[in-house]
Amino acid sequence: MMLITARRYFLLIFLLALPGAVSVAQEEPRIGDLSYLDRQFMAQQRTLLTDLVANELGRRFNGQRDNDLELLQLLLDRKLVRQDQAQELQAMGIIMGDLLAAEFDLRWVVYEDALGRSRALRDDVSDTYLFPVTMISRRRAVDNRTPVVDIYNRAGAIINDKRPSLPFQ
Repeated sequence: MMLITARRYFLLIFLLALPGAVSVAQEEPRIGDLSYLDRQFMAQQRTLLTDLVANELGRRFNGQRDNDLELLQLLLDRKLVRQDQAQELQAMGIIMGDLLAAEFDLRWVVYEDALGRSRALRDDVSDTYLFPVTMISRRRAVDNRTPVVDIYNRAGAIINDKRPSLPFQ
């Protein structure tokens, strides 16, 4: 096992040393609109979570930050969504992303770079990107129990910090 890991590590170092390896990682990302399939998938994810909240908690998402963040946290606290349920955790990220988009005037885009294709939120004012789909799922996968409201607030702080100051403030 240790030998395999050492070989992979050596291979990674070797590949990074090749000419052009760094330039691939530094390519500008491609940004595009969500495709029809992206919009359909995200709608299905929202429906999955909406149904779960209605069936298990007897409540509904309503687009109000405090209500919706509380419902997301309840899903985790009551173990209705566990750390091994990536689809549901990522659906939670979409719901949280919708709240961020509404509060900070962000828009969903497709972000493609050398690492792959992701659905992201773009702030056109600062040209900053957030990746809310995985903000909850990646933390939970490693048993990080940061409250949903804290994740949301940190994401909002990133946007606010990157935006230029308005004059006369």
